[in-house]
Amino acid sequence: MAGSRALEPVLVLGLPSIFPAFETLNSHKYSFLKAFPSKLPLPQFLATHNVNPSSIRAILCNPVQPLTADILHLFPSLGLVVTTSAGTDHIDLLECRRLAVQVVTAAGLFAEDVADMAVGLLIDVLCKISAADRYLRNSVPSEPSNFPRRSKLGGKRVGIVGLGRIGGEVAKRLETFDCRILYHSRNEKSFVSYPFYSNVVELASNSDAIVICCPLTEQTRHIINREVILALGKDGVIVNVGRGALIDERELVRCLMEGDIGGAGLDVFESEPHVPKELFSLDNVVLSPHVAAHTEESFNNKCEVVAGTLEAFFISKSPIIHATND
Repeated sequence: MAGSRALEPVLVLGLPSIFPAFETLNSHKYSFLKAFPSKLPLPQFLATHNVNPSSIRAILCNPVQPLTADILHLFPSLGLVVTTSAGTDHIDLLECRRLAVQVVTAAGLFAEDVADMAVGLLIDVLCKISAADRYLRNSVPSEPSNFPRRSKLGGKRVGIVGLGRIGGEVAKRLETFDCRILYHSRNEKSFVSYPFYSNVVELASNSDAIVICCPLTEQTRHIINREVILALGKDGVIVNVGRGALIDERELVRCLMEGDIGGAGLDVFESEPHVPKELFSLDNVVLSPHVAAHTEESFNNKCEVVAGTLEAFFISKSPIIHATND
């Protein structure tokens, strides 16, 4: 009988944000092997739970735990990796390709949500919204206000680093504020009229603010270095909704402390969950705990995509349209 069929095992690494709700909805379809709470090395975890590595055909993960070649080689029957993130810097894609393992990401599912956060952070830094809130809560009503003047977003030159799905949504939103959009990407985009800069330093020197949206790779690690920050200038603002290591965080902190840059809006950090303590006291810095994509809508979309992907892989055997070859 179909009801007595053994449930397909799915190994869960790194506690994807959707997992508690996803498990509740799908525990009757799959046997979820939750490795994320265990402090044991993965081979020992499998042995402790009497799991034959050859039985694992699918892994559900997030960026918290890197999916290295060594981990991939533990599972000779592995055919699918699903990550609930847009980025894949935590997955050895070359080894997945060599082993014919399909990789499915959440890329594109929350581009609008992340773009909203990017523009929100930029407005907050320029208009000093969070700083004004703290000022008012701590002010004495009888004393005159000496809150510093803020800057407006309208008309600003905004350089976007990475004009992909998220970068494109950021640009679309900023155009409504009459901002002038410039960009840097791996390649010039023939379908946009924005000025293209192959050099990030030149982009920064011609921008009032830069918004970082590109993927993290070996080539883009610390793409925003001290030279770029200084080129942006004392009134410049940096917003990062990509990955923390896209910025040389030590240099960013130094430049902020020394007044070499106007401010920063950061949703990601180089050594998450650690955030440099020097940033907490700076009124020209707005901090967010990597939640740009954490909206109710994107949560539901991710659940649907993961459910559909696992069903296509295990049950219907149909092609997986979200698989990436990047």
